[in-house]
Amino acid sequence: MKLILTADVDKLGVAGDIVEVKDGYGRNLLLPRGLAIVATRGAEKQVEGIKRAQEARAIRDIDHAREVRTQLDNLEGVEVAVRTADSGKIFGSVSAQDIVDAVKAAGGPSLVKHNIELPKGHIKTLGSYQVKVQLHDDITGKINFKVVAA
Repeated sequence: MKLILTADVDKLGVAGDIVEVKDGYGRNLLLPRGLAIVATRGAEKQVEGIKRAQEARAIRDIDHAREVRTQLDNLEGVEVAVRTADSGKIFGSVSAQDIVDAVKAAGGPSLVKHNIELPKGHIKTLGSYQVKVQLHDDITGKINFKVVAA
């Protein structure tokens, strides 16, 4: 089965790649989860749009990484709103995608969730936290954020 990936898939490819996979893997995993679309002539034209969106989020060079790090250092008011119990414990945990969405909502730069380094112990309580973001091979930024009750 010939598919076009719409998201990065481990050990298979990145968004925009045209891949050949077994029928069951494509029908039962990739297509239902929205990780790929069937490769047709019209869909191959969409590959360019997928690659453009991916390039817009990617860090271009070391100077761009420094610029993004400066934006992150100056960014304030990043809040991740979560559902909580009466005791203050949250339902589930804060994910990297939640942090990316909160940074974008606070007016920060677009980030890729795979570059965010969450602490080993999951974030499961309200409070202030700091996580690292790998922007480039040599450049690491920090995001300060608060987990608040929604």
